[in-house]
This record gives sequence, C-alpha cells and structure tokens, in this order.
Amino acid sequence: MKPIPMRMLFSGLWLSSALVAGAFGQTLSSPLPPGTPAPTGTTGTTDGTTLPHGQGAGVHSPLSPFAPLPKRTDAVAWSTLTDITTRVDNKRIVPVYPSAVAALHQKTLRLQGFMMPLEPGENQRHFLLASVPLTCSFCTPGGPESMVEVRTKTPVKYRLEPVVVEGTFHVLQNDPYGLYYRITNAVGVP
Repeated sequence: MKPIPMRMLFSGLWLSSALVAGAFGQTLSSPLPPGTPAPTGTTGTTDGTTLPHGQGAGVHSPLSPFAPLPKRTDAVAWSTLTDITTRVDNKRIVPVYPSAVAALHQKTLRLQGFMMPLEPGENQRHFLLASVPLTCSFCTPGGPESMVEVRTKTPVKYRLEPVVVEGTFHVLQNDPYGLYYRITNAVGVP
C-alpha cells in the first residue's frame, strides 16, 4: 500500500470538514449577540454587522476581562516595539527595524506585559511577554512584534495581571523561531 501524500491528506481533511460544516449549517460569527451596538474598535462587514478587531499587536479587545496595560514611564512602550515593517528575503519574512528600535539592542531596559508561560509551574524562568493578554490558551495574542522572549536570572511568579521585567534587550535579526525580541538576565520589577 502506498502512503498518502500530505497535501492530499490535508485536502481531504479540509474537504471533509467543509462538508460537515455545510451539512450542519455551521456559521462562524462574532461573540456579540445580534443587535448589540458596536463597541469602539470594531469594523463593519459586508452584511452590515460589526465585528471586534483582532488581538493584534498592541490592540486590546474591548471584550477582554483583563484591563489594558497601565501607563508606565519607566518601561519601553509597546508602540515603539510594534512600529516595524517586514520584507521578504529568500522566501522568509524578516523584520525591518526603525532606528529607535535598533538603538535598544544590548541595552538594559524594562518592559511590561502579560506572561505566556513556556514551562510548567508557578515560577517561570522562560516565558513570553505579550502586549495584550491571552484570550485562548492555544492562540497567540498577536504577531512576533507584540511578544518578547524572556529568560530570567531568578524565577518570576506567574500571574494573570501584568508583570514588569528588566534585563538586557536583544533585537533579533535571524531567529530560528521567528522571534523579533528577547530579554536575557531579566529580573522581576515591582
């Protein structure tokens, strides 16, 4: 028996899921009930309804149960880190950093955000710090410009509220995991 090529397997899975969805009349829609006035930060659709914006870089959903990040003057603003562009180079998407971001490389700085643990346990030494909170444990809250990999000297206690870390900031040029930023030798800051 010959093995099934992956592209045929995925095509078959897509087709079967489309047929099942069509058979049961599944409709994907906004979490807002019909007739609900559109909150700020929404977009119109072709059928006249509105949907909330996505959770992209620095965009905090108006439906989130978590408060947005409070303003801090001692931490780098996410608007600085997310103000980048990308280009395609050898079939790879690579970041193009403005001079304000490139100047942060190898500097000691503070950053505040929401923890995305990468290890089990209450105390974290390796995690991602995101500009907006997670709304789904299987989804990232934005692109690589809205997350920073953090490696700490001492563990930081996991919590749902924002945390602040201070360490050596790295602007990454060719990270194998597609990350744009990393902080090393970090410590938690109150």
